[in-house]
Amino acid sequence: MDGIIAVLFFVTTFLAAAIAVLMGAFVQSRLRSRQEAAQGQALLEQENGVPGLLQEEEAHSSIGVYDLLLQKLNMSARLRRRMDAAGLTWSVGRVTAVMLLLGSICAAVVIDVQWLPPGTTLAAFAAGCLLPNLYIGKRREKRFQQFETQLPDALESMARAMRAGHPLQGAIDILAADAPVPLRLEFRRIRDERRLGMPWKATLENFAKRVPILEVRLFVAAALLNSRTGGKFTEVLENLAETIREGASLRGEVKAISAHGKLTGTVLTVLPFCIAGMMQITSPQYLTTLTDHPFGPTMIGAGIAFVIAGHFVIQRIVKIEI
Repeated sequence: MDGIIAVLFFVTTFLAAAIAVLMGAFVQSRLRSRQEAAQGQALLEQENGVPGLLQEEEAHSSIGVYDLLLQKLNMSARLRRRMDAAGLTWSVGRVTAVMLLLGSICAAVVIDVQWLPPGTTLAAFAAGCLLPNLYIGKRREKRFQQFETQLPDALESMARAMRAGHPLQGAIDILAADAPVPLRLEFRRIRDERRLGMPWKATLENFAKRVPILEVRLFVAAALLNSRTGGKFTEVLENLAETIREGASLRGEVKAISAHGKLTGTVLTVLPFCIAGMMQITSPQYLTTLTDHPFGPTMIGAGIAFVIAGHFVIQRIVKIEI
């Protein structure tokens, strides 16, 4: 019952804070609309104004006050880059709000558990805030794997298009129209940046920043080197595609070999919690000896910390980078 009351308290607090933010956002939006109207009137009065930006900076949140707060934090730009790499169109404000809500719920669940060690509420809040970030990381990794799979075929298609007489820009336009997702979206972005007048070097470097994997960096380096020195770029693309395929095959073999170690680490991490849950169901008095002892909460906290640390150590050992 106390846990339910705590959850309701945190949810009510979160809703009250959200209402306060919305009220501030309404005032901020009215002020901003007046400023924009004044700026627009000033621009209309100018006979020869300078051209505006090709693309204005995207707001972190639709709530003005919250957007100003996020702009002061350095983590907002990093989170935005991670979501772009994961192919997500969510706003930074929405993701951070979900982080705070999940963190509050996780903290409310454990706040009244007496046998947990001090600091568990703060740790639960941090764990809840990390859940959306973990999801974004999984989406990002999956998208990068799709890039690794699709890039060799795209490079060969580009080489064939250039052999048929198309320039590099024309080959990219073909991939922007016919390549599978997510590769098609990135090549469309390259095409649009070129049409807006961005130099080749800046366009390709932006591509390497959006998709920071080795295969893309190799393609960008080869394209930039060919633009300066010339040569048979079609042969370079074909050789690069073959090299990427061989590397992907080798990584697949290593991943299959290390899968047993990763599964073992996961089982060893989950097993203590499963055993504790089964004992709580079958013999609750057996665990009471530990929870009622003065040093019990400290020992439980140390055990949980060592189990989690052991999981990351095992995952680090079996992770083989090529």
